[in-house]
Amino acid sequence: MAQEMKDSGIPWIGEIPADWELKNIKALFSFGKGLPITKDNLCDSGVPVISYGQIHSKRNSGTHIVKDLIRYVSEEYINSNPDSFAHQGDFIFADTSEDLDGCGNCAYVDVDIPIFAGYHTIILRAKVQKSNQYFAYLFKSDMWRRQIRERVIGVKLFSISQKVLKKTSLIIPPQEIQCRIADYLNCKCAEIDAVLEKTRTSIEEYKKLRRAIITQAVTKGIRGDKPMKESGVEWVPLIPEGWSSYRGKHLFYETNERSETGSEELLTVSHKTGITPRSQKNVNMFMSESLVGYKICREGDIAANTMWMWQGAIGVSAYYGVISPSYNTYRQRNGAFDPQYLDYLLRIPPLVDQYNVCSTGITASRLRLYPEQFLSLRFIVPPMEEQQEIVMFLRSRVNDIDVLIQKKEQFLAELETYKKSLIYEYVTGKKEV
Repeated sequence: MAQEMKDSGIPWIGEIPADWELKNIKALFSFGKGLPITKDNLCDSGVPVISYGQIHSKRNSGTHIVKDLIRYVSEEYINSNPDSFAHQGDFIFADTSEDLDGCGNCAYVDVDIPIFAGYHTIILRAKVQKSNQYFAYLFKSDMWRRQIRERVIGVKLFSISQKVLKKTSLIIPPQEIQCRIADYLNCKCAEIDAVLEKTRTSIEEYKKLRRAIITQAVTKGIRGDKPMKESGVEWVPLIPEGWSSYRGKHLFYETNERSETGSEELLTVSHKTGITPRSQKNVNMFMSESLVGYKICREGDIAANTMWMWQGAIGVSAYYGVISPSYNTYRQRNGAFDPQYLDYLLRIPPLVDQYNVCSTGITASRLRLYPEQFLSLRFIVPPMEEQQEIVMFLRSRVNDIDVLIQKKEQFLAELETYKKSLIYEYVTGKKEV
């Protein structure tokens, strides 16, 4: 027999079971605030600390602590800040997010050890009950997070304050039902997560294979065993006879053309996809109102994201457009490279490692590879005929791998959607356990 339902009074929640309640979050939870952590406060062991970065991590499921991302603070430090402790059964929310989808991200403390809530976090502690697994799933549901998204403040960075959280409502089943829902979802989500993890591992293996095939082809060629010679290039000691190597300054020069109208296509530079039109990517970051003064990037030009070169954010453009004024553009001096071969070459791991070594800056987030350093690097140059053979070979091999990766990523997206739907249906009572 179907369970009796009632109107929740909230349009986007709809009906809920007749014996369930709808309460403001303040009726069940008290609020605390995390404390900023500096490098001087961190140590190799001690009390685990979680900040908003760990909470927003893709590896955080929201229903448990991400153990391998935890850092530590000393016991002396936490003794002076006891209000920033989180205990088993508590929730640690991130109070800022760079995108709306991240608003409401949290970690559930399911370990019986104290956790120190660090930078940009809010602690929620149940006033009565100790087991909050049901709420760990409720807080992951789009139904509940929608309330936050409608109230957050910000354009480029969204602020999720205690005031915002305190205005949200929770669906409260009887305690016995909460436990049954949590037990059921723990089992089902564990099964789904195992498949997700296996699929992610498979995708990473294919990406490694892709990188290895490209690196082998662009540095050794595809004509079988060939006599090799010393290259004089640090990142690839041996190259086939007949190949050459030159410093970047003999192959490229920096350009500095600027847009006068701002009407050109805006391009992005990524370590994953190279150079693509921004319109083809799902980007949530702030965009300037005008593109006047942005750098012109022509077809065949090299565009490099100066701040992320250490990750390989560089490529050869297949488009005419503009890029950020803080990026760098380069052009071939004498056409020594096939553009597609050069695009493959510029992002292979051994060369990216050289970008990293030659970049200047104190920390990874501040590393920069400027034109002087880029143009001082040595690059290998195969004969044009071989470059074109390599490109033809890689187009076929890499395309096959990309198709497999795309199918697996689509499967991941569908499975994630199914998981969200499953959680929603049970935490709202649309389905009975």
